[in-house]
Amino acid sequence: MTVLVNFAIGFIAAFVGVVPPGLLNMYAAKVSMKEGRKKGILFSAGVCFTVMLQTLVALFFARFLDQHPEYVSMLQKVALGIFICITIYFFFIAKDTRRQLPDDVQHSKTNRLISGMLLALVNLLPLPYWVYISITFAGFGWFSFAQPGLWSTVVGSGLGTFAVLAIYVWFFRQKDDQKKLNVNMNFIIGIITAAISVITLLKILQEI
Repeated sequence: MTVLVNFAIGFIAAFVGVVPPGLLNMYAAKVSMKEGRKKGILFSAGVCFTVMLQTLVALFFARFLDQHPEYVSMLQKVALGIFICITIYFFFIAKDTRRQLPDDVQHSKTNRLISGMLLALVNLLPLPYWVYISITFAGFGWFSFAQPGLWSTVVGSGLGTFAVLAIYVWFFRQKDDQKKLNVNMNFIIGIITAAISVITLLKILQEI
């Protein structure tokens, strides 16, 4: 049962985290439009490999924190600073996601897999995201850091990410589809990280 619950948390959290249009999913859609769905799926698979690795690293770190609660208070303050910096970045520094993604040259199937892995590696948000998710759910007794459950979360995060990217690959088939998403997703992400910052601040204030 614990394995299934961890898997569900991993899948749903990844799905929700990736579903807003951003660089990775819109690039997967662009690869699909330019080079075909097969290469779009290969790119998505590369992204998922990296996401699973990032999730694993984040969960190992979160398990350490769960076993050493004396560090949690200090790291909450560090996390608050990180999320504030991320919020400032997405509000004022990050480029508008409504811009057209640049065209690129044709790549081999192998390169599309690797390019997905490398592009996802640039995105470091899964690390604090999964630390926050796992510790929060563990605090409610819904998440287990035991080995079977931990690995099922990693698999769930990979499949949840892949499910969203596959939807983008199969759904956005026309070049005009990107123009329909006339929303700067960096602004949306900034709102989310700002909300997390407020929640973290309230937790810190409650402990004082």
